[in-house]
Amino acid sequence: MDRPHGLALHGALNSGGLLRVPGAFNPLSAKLIQDTGFDGVYISGAVLSADLALPDIGLTTLTEVAGRTQQIARVTDLPVLVDADTGFGEPMNVARTVQTLEDTGAAGCHIEDQVNPKRCGHLDGKSVVGAGEMTRRIAAAVQARRDENFVLCARTDARALEGLDAAIDRARAYVDAGADMVFPEALADEAEFERFHAAVDVPLLANMTEFGKSPLLGADTLERLGYNVVIYPVSLLRLAMHAAEEGLRLIRAEGTQEALLDRMQHRSRLYELLDYADYNTFDDNVFNFTEPGRKR
Repeated sequence: MDRPHGLALHGALNSGGLLRVPGAFNPLSAKLIQDTGFDGVYISGAVLSADLALPDIGLTTLTEVAGRTQQIARVTDLPVLVDADTGFGEPMNVARTVQTLEDTGAAGCHIEDQVNPKRCGHLDGKSVVGAGEMTRRIAAAVQARRDENFVLCARTDARALEGLDAAIDRARAYVDAGADMVFPEALADEAEFERFHAAVDVPLLANMTEFGKSPLLGADTLERLGYNVVIYPVSLLRLAMHAAEEGLRLIRAEGTQEALLDRMQHRSRLYELLDYADYNTFDDNVFNFTEPGRKR
């Protein structure tokens, strides 16, 4: 399996189409994303926090994010984009974050302009640093990057705090500092998505998270508006947890999972995703010898 890299993502961003990128909550879900025909895999900070039973308020570490990223990048050929929060500290920390994530096999990451520690971009009460401080984060990321094809995306959370015009001004400054792509968080309606695209001349990422501040625009609409990437960061986790909760309640009430069998992934489908047959073939090829003087 070829390891995904930034060159593939760069080429896709320049293709003129819209990349549809769901969030994976573990390596197996990343394999499912690839198998069902999507264009990339997203690793959400909110999902990693939730998977660790923590709120999304900046409690996770670079080590935890890099470890999960490496696990996911290993099992998919798709480009992997990582949520790097605020870069986990000051500009020097941002530099180390970029190099660490490069080493995981990720194709790129995004860094945001929230105050560290941050919180979910669709919650009230968040704060942003000054534009100058964020441009220093981006400049540090650019300087530290060893692979010029590793995509550096700047996320701005300023729309909810300073208004759309200020968020656009920040985005332009981040591009001037070297950002390859911009992620405007929590835009309020389709018109704002359209205005942002008209004002910022680099690839743009749209966040279609559920139960947030942005409307759930369809892929056709986002492509028409000129967006290059759409992420569905928490969708798979929400689907899985809802199904798991319903199943547990039914088992608790009825004492058996018999009624749930048609809602479960079959053993054969799981084995297909896990490439059981290929592992069996590999095992036969390795253990097909006899040591001299010993019978098998």
